[in-house]
Amino acid sequence: MILPIVAYGDPVLKKKAVEIDKDYPKLDELITNMYETMYGAYGVGLAAPQIGLAIRMFLVDTSPFAEDDDFSEEEAAQLKNFKKTFINPVILEEEGDEWAFNEGCLSIPDVREDVFRQPKIKIQYQDEDFNTHVEEYDGLIARVIQHEYDHIEGVLFTDKLSSFKKRILKGKLLNISKGKIRVDYRMRFPAMSRKR
Repeated sequence: MILPIVAYGDPVLKKKAVEIDKDYPKLDELITNMYETMYGAYGVGLAAPQIGLAIRMFLVDTSPFAEDDDFSEEEAAQLKNFKKTFINPVILEEEGDEWAFNEGCLSIPDVREDVFRQPKIKIQYQDEDFNTHVEEYDGLIARVIQHEYDHIEGVLFTDKLSSFKKRILKGKLLNISKGKIRVDYRMRFPAMSRKR
């Protein structure tokens, strides 16, 4: 089932999410619905807060990037085959010289900006069966994970922009929070836009 994606301005996007355990109600169904929702919106990642749940879970599927000509065959193969659910993740290390990449977010449609992030991460997380893993990632996969991880920490990519950029985007962000935007996927706008 495709769920509505929470829009910029909803308080759930600014909350630090809480851990869950294997008794979390209907977890398998939730994960299936989240993948369906992400694919329905042509996303490469989706965090639980983006569907209104302040829990520490996100999923990533970087296969759409594999079609891009900017990557070597090896990089494209990695991107094509990377699909993973992260439950209760903790980024243990981030390293390397920060690099810029133009990021967007399903909760902030039609806004794309360069965001600087470190290229390598080490992350600990649990899979759908609650087995614990510690893995290292770099490049675009690391970046998508960092972006989604920020969501469960209550951080949006727009929070990482300069105050000048934030001022330029202020009107656009306000319109998104009021539901004054057209998107081709289901969205849920903050309560103030429903009071009209």
